[in-house]
This record gives sequence, structure tokens and C-alpha cells, in this order.
Amino acid sequence: MTSDAVRVCIEAPRASITLSNPDRRNALSLATMTGITAALRSLSADPGAQVIVIDAEGPAFSAGHDMSEMIDRPARFYDELFAACAELMQTIHDVPQPVVAKVDGIATAAGCQLVASCDLVVASDTSSFATPGVRIGLFCSTPMVPISRAVGRKRAMEMLLTGEPITADTAADWGLVNRVVPRAELDAAVDDLVARITRFSRATIAVGKEAFHRQIDMSEPDAYDYTRTVMAANAADDNAQEGIGAFLDKRNPVWPS
Repeated sequence: MTSDAVRVCIEAPRASITLSNPDRRNALSLATMTGITAALRSLSADPGAQVIVIDAEGPAFSAGHDMSEMIDRPARFYDELFAACAELMQTIHDVPQPVVAKVDGIATAAGCQLVASCDLVVASDTSSFATPGVRIGLFCSTPMVPISRAVGRKRAMEMLLTGEPITADTAADWGLVNRVVPRAELDAAVDDLVARITRFSRATIAVGKEAFHRQIDMSEPDAYDYTRTVMAANAADDNAQEGIGAFLDKRNPVWPS
């Protein structure tokens, strides 16, 4: 599955969605965003895709929205553009597989939003992250949604109000990134993370991912009311029964899924 700006490759147990427009610094045009969303939905039921990795060609992960398509357009275009952006970010949460951002270079504005929306993030030590919209009179209002949930209110406001980039190490310290490695070790670090995840039941991971994103913004009592029903159903599932039995028998599980 390919397009001018998005390339998809499946090498079980992982699938890669690659932003492939380095000359435009992998800008998230309307067409690119709808292409990524379509790729995610197509991969959601693919048995060869237990983990989805989003990466990019060239020196930038993504510089955000394509400014060239945002001049002198009718109001309905901007509505469509930002609706497509929100749909993409929500689809990352909706697909059953963990989605990992593999970042090597800058991730700014909607590019930083894309990173923050992913379930896990591995970055090279030369990467940087920013929400510089304030500098051009277009506040990064939609990027603030996942970024504020990842790094907290004060740190998000600092990024949003100053537009200044943060380093990969700072991003890891703030909770935007899981792992920072030298560029030469980036591929190996992502491979290691994928291998750690794909040892386990795909069905169980799907249950857990959905529950995580649904409960995260609930009150604590509501979250417990919800997750206890999820866990009870999970406990009766064939995968949990196999895993518990394997633990008691001191053997490796054979996942039904």
C-alpha cells in the first residue's frame, strides 16, 4: 500500500507506515493525513500487523501541517483539514494494535501532535519537538490535546506559549518520549520494543489498549467501574485461561489468538 506521501509495509509481526515526502519535511497535508488514517484502518485487522510503527524518510519526522495549502482557502477547507487531523489522531487510539512513533529529526506542530498521539515513542538523541504555531499567529490548539495529556499542564503551556523546541532527552524526562537512543541504535531499539510486545496475546493487548484510552480521563470511581468489568471479561477469555494455565504448569503459553 503506497501513495505519494505515505508508504505502508508489512513484515510480520510489525507493519510500518512511513511518511515519504522528505522534500516537504513530511508535512501533514490533508491528503497525507487521510492516507495515514486509511492505512491504519486497513492494518487494524491484518494478522501480520501486531504492532504498527510510524516513521519517516529524511531529516524531519514531520514539520506539521502543510502551510502551502493553508493560504486563502474558504472556511470549509480549514474545517475539513482539522477534522481530518482529529480523525487521524483518534484512529491511532482506536486501532487495536499498539502504535509506535519512530522519530529521527524534528517533530513540530501537528508532527509533534502525531508523536504525542502514538502509544509509545522511540526517538534518536538528535530529535527535537516543538509547537511553534504561536510564532505564525496560529496557536497549536489541536496539538495541545495529546501533548498536555502526555507532559502535563505547565510543561505543555511552556511549549505552546514560547514555541521553543525541546530536546529528545527533555521530551523523555517530560513523558513525551519513552526511549532516547543514539541514531545508530534507533532501528535496534524499535525492533527490541516490538519484540517485547509481540511475545504476548494480540487479543489481550487489544483489550488493554482500548481500556487504557477509555479510562484515562475518567474519574477514579468511574475508571474502576469500567475496568473491573473489562478485567472480569478478560479473565474468562481463552487467552487469559491459557496464560494462567501455562503459568501454573510452568510452561510457555500458546495463545489462541
